[in-house]
Amino acid sequence: METRAVLRYSRISPRKARQVVDLVRGKDVEEAFHILRFTPKKAARIVERTLQSAVANALNREEEVVVEEELFVKEAYVDGGIALKRLRPQPRGAAGLIRKRYSHITLVVSDEP
Repeated sequence: METRAVLRYSRISPRKARQVVDLVRGKDVEEAFHILRFTPKKAARIVERTLQSAVANALNREEEVVVEEELFVKEAYVDGGIALKRLRPQPRGAAGLIRKRYSHITLVVSDEP
C-alpha cells in the first residue's frame, strides 16, 4: 500500500531541495530519518517533516494495518513552484532580476517491494 505526502509552496529552491531528496530515495524510513537528521542543510528539515507526514498518513489509514519498520521511500521528487520576482539596483541605473523560488516536495512511502 502506498501513501503520499505533498508539501507545496516551500520557500527553498528546487535545486537545493533535490540534493537532499536524492539522499533518501529508495531507503527504509528509519534509515531516511537518520540521514536527514545528520544532513546539515535547510532542506533536510523540510524533507524530514514531509516524511513524518507521509509515515503518519500510512499508519492512520483504515484499509490496512501497516508496520512502520516495513515502510520505505518509494518515490521522492521536487517540482518547481512559483518564483517571486524582485528587483535589485545595478550599476548605471539598471535593475537586476532576483527570483525567489518555491518548491513542491512529494514523498511516497510504501510497504510493498
